[in-house]
Amino acid sequence: MPTRTVTVGSASGLHARPAAIFVAAATAQPVAVTIRTADKPAVPARSLLSVLSLGAKCGTEVTLEADGPAADSSLAALAALIAADLDADDAEKTEGDSDRGRDGDG
Repeated sequence: MPTRTVTVGSASGLHARPAAIFVAAATAQPVAVTIRTADKPAVPARSLLSVLSLGAKCGTEVTLEADGPAADSSLAALAALIAADLDADDAEKTEGDSDRGRDGDG
């Protein structure tokens, strides 16, 4: 069964928005994927509450596991999401919104 270990890159860890993005991507995969940390058992990656229960913070290593013909590509896509700082997108949008308010043309 293929596995992939990756470090959580989002500043808030796998919490709130980053977890929701990850779960949505996991749900879209053609194979079932599990995710675990070193001290917590594997949980379904398609379950937001289960993913949140891992308490994975920025810098935590998580292991993804899947089985089936598309397991490798699914793990690669999900690992890339976990490694990315999904909070950075929010920060850029918030900065852009506040910039528009300052110059009066927003």
